[in-house]
Amino acid sequence: MDLFNSTASLQKNILHKDGIVNYFGKVFNRVEADQFYDELLNNIVWKNDEAHIFGKVIITKRKVAWYGDKPFEYTYSNNTKQALPWTPALLQLKNIIENKSGETYNSCLLNLYHDGSEGMAYHSDGEKDLKKNGAIASVSLGAERKFSFKHKKSKERVDVFLEHGSLLIMKGTTQEHWMHRLPPTKKINRPRVNLTFRTIEN
Repeated sequence: MDLFNSTASLQKNILHKDGIVNYFGKVFNRVEADQFYDELLNNIVWKNDEAHIFGKVIITKRKVAWYGDKPFEYTYSNNTKQALPWTPALLQLKNIIENKSGETYNSCLLNLYHDGSEGMAYHSDGEKDLKKNGAIASVSLGAERKFSFKHKKSKERVDVFLEHGSLLIMKGTTQEHWMHRLPPTKKINRPRVNLTFRTIEN
């Protein structure tokens, strides 16, 4: 485990203050990334996401899924989800990412973006169900997309391009001081599957 921890510690922090974000680049080769992409695209229980805003229910084009060690409840955008049991592929991915990052996770929120028109507005993952300052591991499969961080006070921005088969870890006080988003783009016409491994405490 020391080897993996030292590997994680060598990753450059792309934020220059108030948080830690390590981008590992591609942690899967093309064949492995393609296999996981096809498996998740076809065998995850995808559903359109819902957000309850000002008394209205907004249905997103983007689809989501929520899996975990047990039927954890996770609430965001005033919408509560209950975790499904891990699939074999998700468990395999979880074990690989835990070894790469030196962290442990008990749940995973998956997002399916059908093309570049679907994105995510600036937000922080600071929900009460999440472990405070816990690590969140983001795995990207499919279309390469730009991912942006914006400091809550200074408004400074940091961009990173998330490659097919790549891993990004957010930890420390990142969620407290920074927001992140997936900006929409007209240049992308392929799907992207994103997995965010997390730790729920409830």
